[in-house]
Amino acid sequence: MSANKILACLRVAGHYSDVLSPARERFIFRWRLKVPYSIGQYRFDLEAFFPGSIKDEITEIRVNNPEVLMTEAKARKRRQKLTHDGKLTILAADHPGRRVTGSGLDPLVMGDRNQYLGRVLRVLTAGEADGIMGTTDIIEEIFIVNYLVKRNGGPDFLNEKVIVGSMNRGGLAGASFEMDDRLTSFTADRIHKLGLDAAKTMFRVEDTEEQSLRTIEYNVHAINQLNQYGIPVFVEPLPIKKEDGKYKVQKKAEPLIRTIGVASALGDSSMNVWLKIPYCEGYDRVVRATTLPLLMLGGESSGDPTGVIQDFATGMKAGKNVRGALVGRNVTFPGDDDPRAVATAINGVVHKGWSAPEAIEHLLRERGQDMKALRRYFK
Repeated sequence: MSANKILACLRVAGHYSDVLSPARERFIFRWRLKVPYSIGQYRFDLEAFFPGSIKDEITEIRVNNPEVLMTEAKARKRRQKLTHDGKLTILAADHPGRRVTGSGLDPLVMGDRNQYLGRVLRVLTAGEADGIMGTTDIIEEIFIVNYLVKRNGGPDFLNEKVIVGSMNRGGLAGASFEMDDRLTSFTADRIHKLGLDAAKTMFRVEDTEEQSLRTIEYNVHAINQLNQYGIPVFVEPLPIKKEDGKYKVQKKAEPLIRTIGVASALGDSSMNVWLKIPYCEGYDRVVRATTLPLLMLGGESSGDPTGVIQDFATGMKAGKNVRGALVGRNVTFPGDDDPRAVATAINGVVHKGWSAPEAIEHLLRERGQDMKALRRYFK
């Protein structure tokens, strides 16, 4: 039986989703002959980890005790250096700020703050995760939950975590001004006052859109301001092509190489700049485009974490300036799987040099562990 016929049977049996491209399905099929990933009857139970009452407690703090934020920020124990070993795994949590609320087949799942924040915290409370990147609201909620956990006798889960403020979210997905991605969230000054560890900006280059140039200029201003404080910045430069009325990232070596050259030269100094670059075929060519450290990104979630784990395992070998991953939906919404298990598997790929099969074996063992890590501190 051909691979395509077997894949068709697997779809009928419910093991594959039609949202996967044929190329991705064939790749996963070949890889699964060597890696026995299975979800079985497991379904991640958010309520078992993150009781809905936490959301209400956050609102109470916002209304009655907003000074908690600055108290928590000042009390946090920061790392002496951005990385312990020169590598990082950072969770991306800034998608709703740009009106990106869909994952998999659900167009609004990231618009449910219980779902979104609970899954973010599932990853962040794991000891292995280096940190989080988010918009003002998300980072403030993380600080508030940390306060509530400590108040109820729990540990400080933000000590020595890398906290990154996302700056430009103004290019709302689907809007006529989407390429005009203005600085609508964190400012350099606020990042400095809160003692955050780094910032994140993004620009997308669509050659026929003048708005792309404006966004590049916003990035330059942000980098220059951050340089005045000595704050590192993760810049996400993406080549874009408008197809059927939608902007699509060109995950190909040639456009990525050209765009990396632009990103590396932005601002009055590149010494504090890291780049966030999607994995693609020919990644060894892509990473030779710069000496800046690179973090890989995952893109849209396919509902199956094995693909991104394989990509990252391959990408980490592409060059010594590949220093980890800054990934969002593939971790927080990995189909029915456990976000923490996926995050710690990727962490092993980055920090321990695990192969994809080793990471998947860890994921299967870690799935569903310590589900009371947060709930035990709330009634």
